[in-house]
Amino acid sequence: MSDRLVQRLTMLVFFLQPLALGSWLVRIPDVQDKLDLGPGALAVALLGLPCGTLATLPFAGPLIGRIGARTGIIAGFVYYCVAISLPAFASDSTQLFVALVFAGSSVSFVELALNVKADRVEKATGRMIMTTSHGFWSLGIMAGSLIGSGFAAIGLAAHWAVLLVAAISLPLGVANGVVLPRYPAEEAPEVEGGGKRSAWSPPSLALLGICLFTFGVTMTEGAMADWSAVFLRETFSSDGGQAGLGYSVFAFMVAAGRFCGDWLRARYGAVTLARGCGVFALAGVTLLIVSPNVAVAMVGFAVVGVGVSVGFPLAVTAAAALGDRAASANVAVLSFMALLGFLVGPPVIGFIAEHFDMRAGLVALLPVLLVSLLLAGRLRSRKTGMTS
Repeated sequence: MSDRLVQRLTMLVFFLQPLALGSWLVRIPDVQDKLDLGPGALAVALLGLPCGTLATLPFAGPLIGRIGARTGIIAGFVYYCVAISLPAFASDSTQLFVALVFAGSSVSFVELALNVKADRVEKATGRMIMTTSHGFWSLGIMAGSLIGSGFAAIGLAAHWAVLLVAAISLPLGVANGVVLPRYPAEEAPEVEGGGKRSAWSPPSLALLGICLFTFGVTMTEGAMADWSAVFLRETFSSDGGQAGLGYSVFAFMVAAGRFCGDWLRARYGAVTLARGCGVFALAGVTLLIVSPNVAVAMVGFAVVGVGVSVGFPLAVTAAAALGDRAASANVAVLSFMALLGFLVGPPVIGFIAEHFDMRAGLVALLPVLLVSLLLAGRLRSRKTGMTS
């Protein structure tokens, strides 16, 4: 199998994985109505997804290190497609929470395997694909949400819609995992020893620096996901359609930035790219804070999208390349910190906004993005001879 075909298959599996997740996200209001849940009860139930992910990541790293990323993709896709179908079948809030815990644990497992696989394909083929792969992930969740919206428009019940998308993506994802080659040097299960520390040992200072860099990036992503529409509505009295456009602009620019990321990393290096994007993120948030109208705010969302687009993919590559212990263990710690940032951002901003306003809430993003900018040098990796 040619290197280029392996790269394309890796990108394809990144696209396939979030399809069912995207179809679930757009049906959450339907499930809320079916279960007759208020906003508070729904918020508590939805915590099941991140709880499942956070609880599983410490164990997923050592497991992927032992069975290998390719096997992890195959097994993970089966578990994921079953688990992601469960929440829509819940009959009360408790069942919804438990089902989302299982769904979250499956997401952490399969996405960790995908990131480790992309890193190994980069090393084996000598060509950068990490940020492009994450660009395909962004397209996948957008496609899944569009498919889910289409099923909702024709009146298909949420549980059957999510199950159908999962059933279609399952054989495609498993087949893709089976076809992906097992590189003797790169894909063999990771064995501790030879100077490598245990997967259960505390993270190194180098890894902590990469994690702190990522925290600011994902905290900003979480803030945009949860508060962009509220910001436009409360600050400029935007209606529903216009308020939702802010996140659409942000998400589009995240995907666009990721598709350009590998070429830019090859041309300018990871550190320069991360610093440039850090400046964009700071500028975009500042533009949002001082925006006098909706048009300027939309530009701000676009600039923030470019600024945070490649942060996590660059961090995955840097963490996997540290070499102090199994790559899967380092990527698991990084993923844990990234998700923590994604979850911490929204409530912090909400607390500040409740006492002041949304502009003041967004100010909280500036110091963490500044820390990310200062720590961008931690992404400096060994020369691998990879090209874009």
